[in-house]
Amino acid sequence: MRIVDLSSPIDAAGWEPDPLRHRVMSPAEGARHCAAEMHEHFGMRISQDDFPDGEFLNNDFLELSAHTGTHVDAPSHYGSRTVYGSGRPRNIDELPLDWFHRPGVVLDLTRRPAGTVDAEVIGGELARIGYRPNPLDIVLLHTGADQRAGTMEYFTDFVGLDGSATDFLLDLGVRVIGTDAFSLDAPFTHVVDTYRRTGDRSVLWPAHMAGRRREFCQIERLSGLAALPEPFGFTVSALPVKIKGAGAGWTRAVALLPD
Repeated sequence: MRIVDLSSPIDAAGWEPDPLRHRVMSPAEGARHCAAEMHEHFGMRISQDDFPDGEFLNNDFLELSAHTGTHVDAPSHYGSRTVYGSGRPRNIDELPLDWFHRPGVVLDLTRRPAGTVDAEVIGGELARIGYRPNPLDIVLLHTGADQRAGTMEYFTDFVGLDGSATDFLLDLGVRVIGTDAFSLDAPFTHVVDTYRRTGDRSVLWPAHMAGRRREFCQIERLSGLAALPEPFGFTVSALPVKIKGAGAGWTRAVALLPD
């Protein structure tokens, strides 16, 4: 099979709304660190010069949000209570892994302006490509927003789903919806402006709020969806990192294509 990378990097050089710090311990620093640890914990006196080339192992230290880079939102991200199941939303470490290794279909929304699309648009795109998602298929939204990753525009200029579009996919049995944009909802500025103009509470992040009524997950900040040669006929694998009690987890999302 051929593997297509659908993940965006965690890059401290790019602009992020939340702080992202990446400190690298070089191999030389690793040797000094190991020597100090050996002396402190085992009473063994070694120096950096005792290591080949004066180097040992490097390391990386990161301070970041679980929503940095390509990640999966768990139901507990959407709120503390639900109206389904036990009433307690599941965390990222509690979800069934088979949700995240499933047949995929990608929908082209690249010609849509920033804001939201509704169920009619999603249904029309599925009709255009001649595909009806089966239960547990993973639906990916190709908005083209990944081309602006690392810039402030990435967080303000993209298209998301409204409530009707989200429910439309969930009614088909979809439990994982992915996007190459920052959010499955419209940009923050669009949401706020629409609410100020209409006073309608249903426009306040409806794609996320749907998760309080129905259990599903979102894969946000995907990349490279344009590299998929066909809109379906591939498998998506996006297993989330198992962070105990967390509302999200990073993933190295890929598409598996028949050779």
